[in-house]
Amino acid sequence: MKRVLTVQDISCIGRCSLTVALPIISAMGIETAVLPTAVLSNHTAFENGFTFRDLTDDLDGILAHWKKDNFKFDAIYTGYLGSIKQISIVETIFKDFADKNQLKIVDPAMADGGKLYKGFDDEYAREMASLCASADIILPNLTEVCILTSTPYREDFTKDEIKAMLKKLSDAGTPLVIMTGATEGKDKLGVLSYRKTDDSWHEYYGERMEHFFHGTGDVFASCLTGAFTRGADIDTAIKIAVEFVVDSIKKTEADEDRVWYGVNFEQAIPKLISMLGILK
Repeated sequence: MKRVLTVQDISCIGRCSLTVALPIISAMGIETAVLPTAVLSNHTAFENGFTFRDLTDDLDGILAHWKKDNFKFDAIYTGYLGSIKQISIVETIFKDFADKNQLKIVDPAMADGGKLYKGFDDEYAREMASLCASADIILPNLTEVCILTSTPYREDFTKDEIKAMLKKLSDAGTPLVIMTGATEGKDKLGVLSYRKTDDSWHEYYGERMEHFFHGTGDVFASCLTGAFTRGADIDTAIKIAVEFVVDSIKKTEADEDRVWYGVNFEQAIPKLISMLGILK
């Protein structure tokens, strides 16, 4: 059985980060190890605030025990990292728990809407760029692509302009760059990807849904990680991940008792499992 390590925070309420990654990757038939970077009562979009427990000081001890037992992982997937020190710890994980066949997947998770998330600064962005350069696959959105390539953000880039940025980002060290939130006309939303090893472009678009829900990026990244770990090629992996997100949103929109803070990905897992049949 394949084994994935995912490194990110856990929000006790709110379908995001580890509460998304663990069930989705596990449902894809993969042992899922977790390294929680922080514990939150709920994710940060709740109006009444949240509790936050930083677990940075616990990470080195956990990793020391794993090294004693010689644990290895077929893939390491990182999401939101709350500090420069946590980025440094992930860089160590890449060195200490990797072998030549391991996948290192980084979701930069630091910006959206043209600006960095609260609490992050230019120094953090530089350190994240270094981490991305050491990864095999990165999953930035358009804002993060702009930050990582030092490009002023705008919303009206042409596809050729975006392709030039993705190439520049790949030239910095990442073999495969998959940009989320790419558009195709007014009715399609998906991903645009560049692979440096064969200078190839890959894209896939699903139906653009009416409503916005939190956590869909984590749903996508987790599903994509599972698909790649299962041996999917790039076109198959991005198709599975995009369609899983779309189905999760559809299930949510059809639910009269839906909540605003995440998507009903749990109800879409049967379809995800059926899609995995194409990997056999």
